[in-house]
Formats: sequence, C-alpha cells, structure tokens
Amino acid sequence: MQSREIQLKRRPVGAPVADDFAVAVRDLPAPAEGEVQVRNRWMAVDPAMRGRMSDAKSYVPPFALDAAMEGPAMGEVIASRDPGFRPGDLVFSRLGWREAFTAPGSALQHRDCSVLPPQAYLGFAGMTGLTAYAGLLRIAALKPGDVVFVSAASGAVGSIVCQIAKLKGHTVIASAGGPRKAAFLRDELGVDAAIDYKAEASLTKALAREVKALGVSGIDVYFDNVGGDHLQAALALANTWARFSICGMISQYNVTDMPTVPRNLTMLMVKSIRMEGFIALNHLDLEQHFLADMRAWHRAGLMKSAETVHEGIDNALTAFNGLFSGDNLGRTLVRLG
Repeated sequence: MQSREIQLKRRPVGAPVADDFAVAVRDLPAPAEGEVQVRNRWMAVDPAMRGRMSDAKSYVPPFALDAAMEGPAMGEVIASRDPGFRPGDLVFSRLGWREAFTAPGSALQHRDCSVLPPQAYLGFAGMTGLTAYAGLLRIAALKPGDVVFVSAASGAVGSIVCQIAKLKGHTVIASAGGPRKAAFLRDELGVDAAIDYKAEASLTKALAREVKALGVSGIDVYFDNVGGDHLQAALALANTWARFSICGMISQYNVTDMPTVPRNLTMLMVKSIRMEGFIALNHLDLEQHFLADMRAWHRAGLMKSAETVHEGIDNALTAFNGLFSGDNLGRTLVRLG
C-alpha cells in the first residue's frame, strides 16, 4: 500500500513558502505484531505547527527534516495485528500530514463516534476544545459576572471560548479580522460585541468603545490567541485583578525581528493582573469532565462546530497557510478520504 505525505525539507525563515516542503510517496509495510494500519480520514492544522517547523527549544520537539510532519488526525483501521484494534475502528492519532500509516497500537486512541462525528474530535471535542475549556475555566478561573475579551475569536479555539463563556452567562467581546467573521461572531455565536480589527485604526480605542457601549467598567478575562496589539488593548482596558489566559500569539509566529508591542506591560503591576501561559497537554486531567460537557452541549444543540474544510493531502499546505492569511473560519480541517 502506498501513502502520500507532506515532508519538511528546510526550516522556514519568516512565513513558510512552498519550497520548504515536499510531497513524498511511501510504501507502507503490512502491520507487524502489535501494529495497526490506518487510513486517515481527517487531519487538522493549527498555528502551533509553525513553531515546530523551527528548531528553537519548545514544549514539543521540532519536526524532523526530510520526514512527514505530525498533527492530529482521525482515521479508520484497515488492518491490525494488535488485539485492541480491528478493521473499521475509528481512531485518533498525531500522525496527520499523510494519507495512511502503519504504527504501534500505542500510538492510537479509540474514539466513540456514536454521538459525535469523527471530525469533532479534531475540533470542539478534541485538544482544541480542551484548550478553550482549560484556558477559560481553570487558567482564567472564570467567575460569575466576568466580562470576557477573546482574540482570534472566529478561529478554532476562540470560537469555542466564546461559546463556553456565553453558555455560562457571561458578557463576551470578541475580535476577528473582516466583516464576515464579525458577522459570524454576532449572528451565529451570539457574542455581545464583535470587533473587526482590520477596520480599526486603533484596537485599544475600538475595545474601549465596546466596553463603554456595554456599560461595563472593563474586561475581567482576556483569552489571548494573538498577542501584539490585542494584548496591548487588553492590558489597557483590564479591570483590577483581571486574569489573562495566554493560549497563543499568532501575530508573532512569523516575525523575524523584535516585536514592538505590547508597550504597556506595567499595567500588570498597576492593575494586579494575573497573566498565565498554558498548553492543553498539561491539563489532561480535565478531559473526562470536558468531554461530558461537550457531548451534553452537542446533544442540546448548544455547541456550533465552525469548520473550514479543504479536500485532499495536496491542499494541506494551503489549509495551513490560510491560518496566517485569515482565510479560515473555525477549525481548519483537511478531508483525506
């Protein structure tokens, strides 16, 4: 059996370009004892993958050169010599960026798709959803009456943060780029205020305008996916004792010189703000509670699954680049078969 895969050929400087990657064809061996062969049906791309394309020290190892990259995927078992798996099983792995693979059974996790569709485990019921859940409920320690500001709010994590905050009765101010995304936040997710940051000369002034219009004193929680101007605005409009949950800083991932904002970090002291970065892998103890809530919200029709879907492995890099150009709405997925 053959499988096409996307390999990293060289480490990008600034924004990745096509020559940084290659499409390779591999002959897959039949499963040995304890191994399983899987045909991927879905894979997901996310901004954190940009960090693994560099060789800078991080919480996960960098992608190896001249080898397939890795990422979350849902697939179907087509052959197995592991007693824990049988053909037809739907499984989660971190062996995306390829059409199929043969791997030890220990690299796979069963997923129950009787309630949720398979791709949900790459979105609101997967690590993306857990990131939103842990970052909002544990890191930001959401409290009754909090006003929540979310950046990249129409994206994979941000759209789930908005929904959880609204489900729990909070006022949500959301920021995204472009009128289509702002309309999605208002009309589909029901946020209280949506800022199209691309239409604003000053994000700080735009956030101040929405705070005033809502009749609140400022923001109590900031869920950061962007950094840069968004973090600066959040610092400026934060209430005393605000909590900042730092999930990502996509505005900085392709920067090759020194960042220039935020310039008001002294507000951390002045306003006694608590700012904490986190990764979902450190909060796996919440997974069962998280999944129970997500399944319940899904059954009740309360959790919207926003997805941007690309077709085939040939479009995987287009899907990834769309994260940085702002083409995506919700979770960006690639359907592989």
